[in-house]
Amino acid sequence: MESKNLVICDPETKFASAFAQYLTRQKELAVRVRTCSDLSYVLAIQEKEKIDFLFISSEYPEDSRKQVKAGMVFVIAPEREVALENREVPIYKYQPGDQILAEMIRQCSMSGDEKQIFLKITGKKNCRVIAVYSPVRRIGKTTYAIRLGRKLAKEANVLYLGMETYGGEGGHFPEGTQTLADVLYYARQEQSNIGTVLTTIVRHSENLDYIVPMPVSEDIKEIDSEEWIRLIQKIIEQSIYEIVILDMDEGVRDIYRVLRICNEIHMLTIDEPVAEAKVAQFEAELELLGYEDVRRKIIRKEQRTCCLLYTSDAADEL
Repeated sequence: MESKNLVICDPETKFASAFAQYLTRQKELAVRVRTCSDLSYVLAIQEKEKIDFLFISSEYPEDSRKQVKAGMVFVIAPEREVALENREVPIYKYQPGDQILAEMIRQCSMSGDEKQIFLKITGKKNCRVIAVYSPVRRIGKTTYAIRLGRKLAKEANVLYLGMETYGGEGGHFPEGTQTLADVLYYARQEQSNIGTVLTTIVRHSENLDYIVPMPVSEDIKEIDSEEWIRLIQKIIEQSIYEIVILDMDEGVRDIYRVLRICNEIHMLTIDEPVAEAKVAQFEAELELLGYEDVRRKIIRKEQRTCCLLYTSDAADEL
């Protein structure tokens, strides 16, 4: 897909630079972002190529703004109420970048241009879904899953989903206003495109993308396996991600059904009698309940008995 041209014109260069940096971190966006602090630069760009999206400060008078023939014009204003001409869309300046982007997405959806600026999915290879699970407790599973994700994200687009009963919001990752619960809500809507939704909800930790875990443990227990499977399938079909990592525990209802759709199951264990007994029970149960296919996908990951939670060696052997 050919990238669209997006220009940010604002005398406050710190704002323009910060918003541009936020947009360029969004891997789903098919836009080329440029910034300037003078309208003459925008007019110079216009002479050479089409400007698809213009974010321009309200400090420039309406007559000056009319000189730019952009596809969509967003006027950045320090106040929430501002008088504009019909083709212009007001954007309140002092709000998070994800909220500004969300308004841009909403406006594009209303005009039918949503798919033209997002989701560089063409050419994506088959998505690899990796579950990280263990019947053994306190074995460093989440630390392993995150480090695995960061390692794989050096060469691919990777999304980490924390699906544990207690995801530890604010622990491995900062807290956020939008969480996995919001993504599940949008996934229930027939008309929603998860790839577009993820653009405004996904956070970044180094090169790994993640969604803030659900804050209420009882909520995650209420989600059935079909809903998890539907969400994962939508991510596979509608997003840029080539690898999805599911950090799971028994809080996921009908967990074996969710494990069944995964390509790999990284099962952490240790060389210790009680741990081995739990693993043996887990594998025997898979056979008993008719999930032999799930058992065949298991890749055992032996962990050291010391420093389990903090060693960096856990994700080195893939």
